[in-house]
Amino acid sequence: MLRTIGFDGDDTLWHNESLFALSQERFYELLRPYIDGALTAERLFAAEMRNLRLFGYGVKSFMLSMIETAIEVSEGRVTAAEIQTILDIGKGLLDHPVELLDGVRETITALDGRYELLLITKGDLFHQESRIAGSGLGEFFDGIEIVSEKDPATYERILRRRGIPPESFMMVGNSVKSDVLPVIALGARAVHIPYHITWQHEVVATDEAQRAGYWELATIAELVPKLNELVSEESVVGSP
Repeated sequence: MLRTIGFDGDDTLWHNESLFALSQERFYELLRPYIDGALTAERLFAAEMRNLRLFGYGVKSFMLSMIETAIEVSEGRVTAAEIQTILDIGKGLLDHPVELLDGVRETITALDGRYELLLITKGDLFHQESRIAGSGLGEFFDGIEIVSEKDPATYERILRRRGIPPESFMMVGNSVKSDVLPVIALGARAVHIPYHITWQHEVVATDEAQRAGYWELATIAELVPKLNELVSEESVVGSP
């Protein structure tokens, strides 16, 4: 029987990637005197991928990758004022107030007390702690895990440390790559709630996703009815 539900944070509980998209557009416009925007986007993503192993995920890593990209595409001609603008773009992301997605607070409130609730999110520790505090949701979670990566080994460590059997665990998130496939691989369950923008790094092949076997909902408001449905089905299966 389902006992514990894990929730992703960014783009599952609160808006994130849409803010990054707006910041990227400002960055591309800033560098337009040096290079076409589409090429800038390509170079920025390449820098982000190179830097993941050094800086991890989050706004600070994004800022450093933007600065590196600006230096590269301008062939060192980027000005101090332009570098300051890039820093201001990053600071704007860090300072942006937390905006919950529609239905999040109602859903978490409805599940509080019915299940053990975990928040499992990846990114910069300081920024994620700030977002959690700003969300006003921290009090509803029985545990909070801020991790550097979401892969089967990470989820396995979390479940083992907390004494949670995989078959009693469900993960809810917007990323098939980070929130669905790793927990399915462990024998747990997953619910995918797509966000309207997906970071390129989180995109997986359609055939791989379809083979995984998981539930997909349009919004988080559909989660409680889906869980009620599962409880009814499992009760029938468990009846003598």
